[in-house]
Amino acid sequence: MAEVRIRPATLDDLEILLRFEQGVVEAERPFDPTLREEPIHYYQLPELIASPQALVLVAEVEQQVVGSGYARILAAKPYLKHEQYAYLGFMYVAPAYRGQGINGLILQQLTQWAAAQGLTEMRLEVYAHNQPAVRAYEKAGFAAHMLEMRRAI
Repeated sequence: MAEVRIRPATLDDLEILLRFEQGVVEAERPFDPTLREEPIHYYQLPELIASPQALVLVAEVEQQVVGSGYARILAAKPYLKHEQYAYLGFMYVAPAYRGQGINGLILQQLTQWAAAQGLTEMRLEVYAHNQPAVRAYEKAGFAAHMLEMRRAI
């Protein structure tokens, strides 16, 4: 495998990051019948890239962006032990580069950033039936915490 470089995203990366965002949406459609059919956007990428309360990372292989992820600082519920936590999102690796540990490298740097911010808690959301993603996050040390349930009426 070629060397993987992890770096902060810039606005120059926006075009490919918007494509990655649609890759995330399409990967999640089979798990979520409530998503609208037209193109949708989960993230405000320019704001996340510019925010001092967030870190958006990209993974490069041979100067080509092949993966992404972010951490942002959110306020915790007032009844929790921690006041803030790092919320992770936009975890994406281009299909040709999956299975090479790139997601783990991004997670490692996001964890280091969160710790440097004084945070002690990291959270993310993953569809319960997306077993490959669940296993990847478990491998990275995450554990299921709360199951959100829904019912159409």
